[in-house]
Amino acid sequence: MQQDGNAERRTGRRTILKAAGASLAVAGLGATATACGGGSGSGDGTVTIRYSWWGAEDRAERINKTIALFEKKYPKIKVKTDFQPYTDFWKKFNTQASGGNPPDVFQNAIGFLRKYDAKNVLLDLSEQAEAGNLSMDGFRAGLEKFGEIDGKLLGVPVGSNSMALVIDKPVYTRAGSKPEQGWTWDDFDEAMTRIRDRTGRAGDSGMYGVMYLYDLYLRQNGKAFFTEDGLGFSEADLTAWWTKAEKGVKSGLFADPKKVAQIKPKSALSAELAGSEFTWDNFTVRYTSEGRSEYGLAPIPTTDGKRTGQYLGSLMLSAYKRTEHPKEVAQFIDFMVHDPEVAKIMGYDRGVPTTQAQYDAYQPTDPVNKAIAAYEESLVEAGVLEEITPHPNGADICEAAFLRIAEEMALGERSVEDAVKQFFSESKTALVG
Repeated sequence: MQQDGNAERRTGRRTILKAAGASLAVAGLGATATACGGGSGSGDGTVTIRYSWWGAEDRAERINKTIALFEKKYPKIKVKTDFQPYTDFWKKFNTQASGGNPPDVFQNAIGFLRKYDAKNVLLDLSEQAEAGNLSMDGFRAGLEKFGEIDGKLLGVPVGSNSMALVIDKPVYTRAGSKPEQGWTWDDFDEAMTRIRDRTGRAGDSGMYGVMYLYDLYLRQNGKAFFTEDGLGFSEADLTAWWTKAEKGVKSGLFADPKKVAQIKPKSALSAELAGSEFTWDNFTVRYTSEGRSEYGLAPIPTTDGKRTGQYLGSLMLSAYKRTEHPKEVAQFIDFMVHDPEVAKIMGYDRGVPTTQAQYDAYQPTDPVNKAIAAYEESLVEAGVLEEITPHPNGADICEAAFLRIAEEMALGERSVEDAVKQFFSESKTALVG
């Protein structure tokens, strides 16, 4: 991730944005943390808290500016920082947590809440909210509930996003397809056929490994990828989904997975192998920097013409359960999610700001970020947003397995039947452990 020039900024931003919706496998913790880790204090009443996140230099530069503002407002609180690329972050965090010395406050994601709550690592911030050190008012679209698990406030949302279909607008125009809110999967299939037949390009980059898209499809049909304690779908369900994906590749509706693999890290959409791609809405920045075309955000296809199954996802800030400075940590989180100046510095780096005050404070002027904001506003206005499905302990391992096994299948290394059995086998182990 540490590269030079424009490539560094593009690759760093792309990797950062992916982290909002994807989780990778991480090593399990050993013994539960018992020692008091985190920050320190001094004789004059000044305390130091440790703050850690994943990302690259461009995010670090923005965050360091916000910390300078925080320390100016709270001169008795100093913040020691640390950041890593995504996978390195979780490896280091595991080591720190198993040794009883994780950071006082850290960036987090939904797939890790139950995992680290079960390991006695996460602080329930409800008490600090009740004490007035952390406000949970003023959040957009119900996001204040996003980090609540079993009645405990384990994370505070800092930036939101939702799944979307990113399209090559000129390609869709040539194909005569105009996706609109409420369009169905049959409409989507028709659009894929038109793109293939009229433009000579695959309609979409493929649906094998897009776990969060499959989650939406399941939710549209009364199920979900995860329940509170396991998977919410059957082997037959996944077999049908992956069989459809396989047929799409063979018929040319979806891009050739081997070609998609060859052009990585560039996307199939920006490489002009496909006319669209399902991903998180704030990833649109990626396609504009990589590709030569004009890209737009289209709605998620539906089963019944109404329900998309969508929700606003979010990066969060969480705290260490045994931090020596819970009040100061809560004040820090409160500042980071509510202060308008923070929003002006961060922009949409971690997604669309979750509180209304920050959302109003930063008004994007570039077409890409304006489109992201408009897309999320359209979801609220359409009334399609639902609550996110709870993720069980072990969800991060399941997500990693889904992505890896789907890629193996797409490249012809596994049959659909074998891939389904392997995924359920690995998931059963992860969710029990």
